[in-house]
Amino acid sequence: MSAAAPDWPAIGTREVPWRPGLPEDVVPRAVRLRHTGPYRAAVVPEIAGRTPQVGAAVLRAAEDAAAEIARFDTRMGSEVAPFAAVLLRTESASSSRIEQLTSGARAIAVAELGSPSTRNAEAVVGNVAAMRAALDLAEAPSPAAVLAMHDALLRDTEPGIAGRWRSEQVWVGGTSYGPHQAEYVAPVAQDVPGLVADVTRFAVRTDIAPVVLAAVAHAQFETIHPFPDGNGRAGRALVHCLLRHHGVTRAVTVPVSAGLLVDVEGYFDALTAYRRGELETVVEAFTRGTLTAITNATQLVEELRGVRAGWDDVVRARSDAAAWRIADLLVRQPVVDAAAVTRELGVPAQNVVRALAPLLAAGVVTEFTGRRRNRMWQAREVLDALDGFAARAGRRGGR
Repeated sequence: MSAAAPDWPAIGTREVPWRPGLPEDVVPRAVRLRHTGPYRAAVVPEIAGRTPQVGAAVLRAAEDAAAEIARFDTRMGSEVAPFAAVLLRTESASSSRIEQLTSGARAIAVAELGSPSTRNAEAVVGNVAAMRAALDLAEAPSPAAVLAMHDALLRDTEPGIAGRWRSEQVWVGGTSYGPHQAEYVAPVAQDVPGLVADVTRFAVRTDIAPVVLAAVAHAQFETIHPFPDGNGRAGRALVHCLLRHHGVTRAVTVPVSAGLLVDVEGYFDALTAYRRGELETVVEAFTRGTLTAITNATQLVEELRGVRAGWDDVVRARSDAAAWRIADLLVRQPVVDAAAVTRELGVPAQNVVRALAPLLAAGVVTEFTGRRRNRMWQAREVLDALDGFAARAGRRGGR
């Protein structure tokens, strides 16, 4: 276990009155007794004026990870059109999986078209929107930017809480009846705005190694837990906002969450250690996660390149045929309907089926709805590559 970094404070606690309001005719008396009386909420120290200190080896590894992210970003930057969207989606799906919101690539692609899909897939699409908002707001990471990310994340699935600081107590673990048996009780709601303002002031400092800064800012954000729901996903979106803000990435999103998925328990344990004032564990978790994610993402990109190149060998169409533009679209959007092809490529709706014909004849795409109207077509090879990426990032455990 890492020793506490010099001058980096552990969280404290304070006693807070609890008014459970548990109905006697619904909740057993024993449960009501366990959730009666005051509880202890976290007191989270501000960090904007503190400089995180980690050992030389940990700092060197974090700096190496930042260099690897930048190299990956540069390599992918020459092919932004196909791969930026793919990598953003894989990061969003991986971040959602950490919260046990798991969905296959086809369900996510269907949800992105606005068609009915699974609730988990729709949650992933919300996370894609949050990630895009994070990158769009990278110039000015601020409390307003954090609210905008959260709004993008939940406006379609939980509009009642989207983009608003919480007004009630939240906690991790235990039961839904009250915070008395929780693993962690976040600070009281009144503390949230000031603490978020503090962490965003920390986040724009330029005297801290970017991966160290992003890891610490993320851990502090999760400690604050500023929302009723979506804290983990919003906090991981913040990481990408900061990597972009500090110039580590410029073109694509490195799926860091896919690396964290490899050891979810280790990631959660690192957040717990941070609350004790131990910095190195969370920095190491992000460093390992970054390098693992880059390896996995590189394999995915190579597989997609191979898939697209293979289509050149089997599709029979004129060089100027719309089928080739649809093939390029399918690499980044592996499920399409007529509206998507028209919107993305300008192919008239009445010509979409004819444009797809060479791809259908070659087996590159298949129609999978079985409907005569509102049909959708899938590129199975691309979906398989995306599901393979998710399998490689498969979690060893979680909570």
